[in-house]
Amino acid sequence: MNASSRPLGAGGLSVGPLGLGCWPLAGMTREGITPEMATATVAAAIDAGISHLDTAYCYGASGESEKAIAAAIVGRRRDSVLLAGKCGIHWEPGRKQCLDGSPARIRLEVTESLRRLGTDHLDLLYLHAPDPQVPIGESAGELERLRAAGMTRLIGFSNVTLQQLRAAGSACQIDACQLPYNMLQREIENDMLPWCQKEGIAMIVYWPLMKGLLAGGMPRDRVFPTSDSRHKYPMFNGLEFQRNLDFVEVLRTEAARLACSIPNLVLAWTAEQPGVTSVLFGATSPEQVHTNATALVSRLDTEAREAIRAAIITRGPVAGRRAV
Repeated sequence: MNASSRPLGAGGLSVGPLGLGCWPLAGMTREGITPEMATATVAAAIDAGISHLDTAYCYGASGESEKAIAAAIVGRRRDSVLLAGKCGIHWEPGRKQCLDGSPARIRLEVTESLRRLGTDHLDLLYLHAPDPQVPIGESAGELERLRAAGMTRLIGFSNVTLQQLRAAGSACQIDACQLPYNMLQREIENDMLPWCQKEGIAMIVYWPLMKGLLAGGMPRDRVFPTSDSRHKYPMFNGLEFQRNLDFVEVLRTEAARLACSIPNLVLAWTAEQPGVTSVLFGATSPEQVHTNATALVSRLDTEAREAIRAAIITRGPVAGRRAV
């Protein structure tokens, strides 16, 4: 484990502070993402030293995200990347998202994911979200059986409550938890982060830039079309959107003072929060990867941390929306 690596639970693997979240590469929420662009983006991340690749069975109607990863890792050593996958959500006709955490469905999805990825095992396998029709202990038990079969090395849970995570822990060893977390959405600090720290469970966080909101490039008159999933989020509409852009102006000032980009400032802040193991960022081009990959070169000082803390207090509670 090098100096920047962090333990990934108790399973003996480690992970860097930044990872590539591969949902945007599926092309389901952003138009114009070609397979070639997706593959080039993943390859750029690996070449930049970001080996943590996070995907899921449902990232794309036909596994587009997993296929892009497979194309990008051809000819590379398998142990040069850490492949994290998820199961338990699939698409039905009409782009209807369906939860199914039954053991049979989990095994089917993981088997198909491994085929798409061109590998015989995942390094980390999450239950993507709990299925209200299936006790989470049943889903967790199947994940443990998949580990015993060599199909994954580590097990995690995503989009869960603390109560659900504890219940899952009665049926399997939990190595990681994945939840949304950013400067404006910090609910996990109340219970999940402290509990996972105490239990030695790695915390992987997504939405650090909140779907581009905290990246600093959105004009105040931006209106999202219905083809863009962000139009459903209160954070991107009306007064909430304007107040969030006021917050971003504080970030802009601090980034300019530190001579770094706003995304770099945000990712550096997120990665240094107590209990956070690895931060997933999305990208749809090699250029975006290169910008974000340099985030940890940025060193926040006391003035920046205090300015961000004060801005968070001034902003107050944010109208959010669950990912799943």
